[in-house]
Amino acid sequence: VQLQASGGGSVQAGVSLRLACAASGGIFNSYWMAWFRQPPGKEREVVAVISQRGSSTYYSDSVKGRFTISRDNSKNTMYLQMNSLKPEDTAVYYCAADTRFSVVGRYSYWGQGTQVTVSS
Repeated sequence: VQLQASGGGSVQAGVSLRLACAASGGIFNSYWMAWFRQPPGKEREVVAVISQRGSSTYYSDSVKGRFTISRDNSKNTMYLQMNSLKPEDTAVYYCAADTRFSVVGRYSYWGQGTQVTVSS
């Protein structure tokens, strides 16, 4: 499956952004989908994970209550609604897919990344 992330940008702290991850070439609703991010100079970390039908979600503590992961299986697209953005959310955001759940980087398919920069 091919993944294409979009929606990043440079914003001020406190505003919102919505990322999208469009999938093609696979059976989208068979995959757990996830968002990861890699801040400058740091290791990649999980942000949020969503199950195949969207009934189960996982969030890292750093984004819980501010970010919402969702998916539209009819559009083969996953989203990350990011509210109340903070400078520490600055990172390259990646989407990923796998048939199994994971909160580490054990995903078979990865998108190319989209940059999110939050200034104070």
